[in-house]
Amino acid sequence: MTTDSDPNTPPTDSTPLLNIAAVERETRIAKDTLRVWERRYGFPDPQRDANGERLYPLDQVARLRTVKRLLDAGHRPGRVVPLDPVALQRLDAVGEPAAQRVYPNLAVAAADDALAELLALVHAHDPQSLRRVLTQRLLGQGLARFVAMTAVPLVHAIGREWSVGRLAVFEEHLASDVLDTVLRNALASSPEPGPQGRPRVLLSTLQGEHHGLGLLMAQALFAVEGCACVSLGCQTPARDLVEAARALRSDIVVISASAASVPAALGQALADLRALLPVDVALWAGQPHASLQRRGVTGVELLAELGAIAPQLDMWRQAQAVPAGAQAQAHSGVARA
Repeated sequence: MTTDSDPNTPPTDSTPLLNIAAVERETRIAKDTLRVWERRYGFPDPQRDANGERLYPLDQVARLRTVKRLLDAGHRPGRVVPLDPVALQRLDAVGEPAAQRVYPNLAVAAADDALAELLALVHAHDPQSLRRVLTQRLLGQGLARFVAMTAVPLVHAIGREWSVGRLAVFEEHLASDVLDTVLRNALASSPEPGPQGRPRVLLSTLQGEHHGLGLLMAQALFAVEGCACVSLGCQTPARDLVEAARALRSDIVVISASAASVPAALGQALADLRALLPVDVALWAGQPHASLQRRGVTGVELLAELGAIAPQLDMWRQAQAVPAGAQAQAHSGVARA
């Protein structure tokens, strides 16, 4: 069994090569996923150094970035990973139909001058102006519409710019941090739900999932719907989630997962968490994997998009027969956009 070296390890010859840790950082594809694809699809096909450690040529890293972009758009690994570079680029040129299906405003927003303005501010390394413009759009749109019409399209646009090499990693981090700040400020200034505000929602990601923007956007939409929300941030161990759900008397535990997660591993982790949670606590998971959506996870409500939160809450409230007065109190001061 071989080990993988530190990402700062210099290449052993004149050809630029990245080890697996650096590839994980550059592509946001987990090391375990890279190894699985190597065995299952024959790609990536790394070289090996004298110690047997994987070293990846830059052309394979670029191809992996395209694969990641297509996966984020909703394509399945079995369809895109085995494709040769020409077929992969042809598929990429078609666009992102699955992403537009999940986020119907994406196609319109991508052509919007306002989105181009936001991207220009990212490229200009102007976080102050980016924060100002995002805040202005938030005030004009309201929190729910801001998430759907500005935040989600911006996140997708930033990911695409990064994946084709038009954004550096630090620029992606800069934009994400500014958006994170704007959303947190909006949540901090939102009216508190009334004492009868239901459901009580506990939010987190599972261990190994460090992408937090999806979690924050979900929290914003739950808050707009009058829920009493508590977020534990990213990478909370399952047993700690269970302990927190009991202590906070949570009605629903919400898990956010990104396209970087492995569907089979995510499904098993959700099943394990479901077995640990009290039976009267619902478990919802926002995740983008079509294969997991098709299989399902017993006892877990899988949400393919942020827009599913409001109707799912309506169904939960109907099932719980929450009195109309309590719902009205929960919604006081927060208009559904």
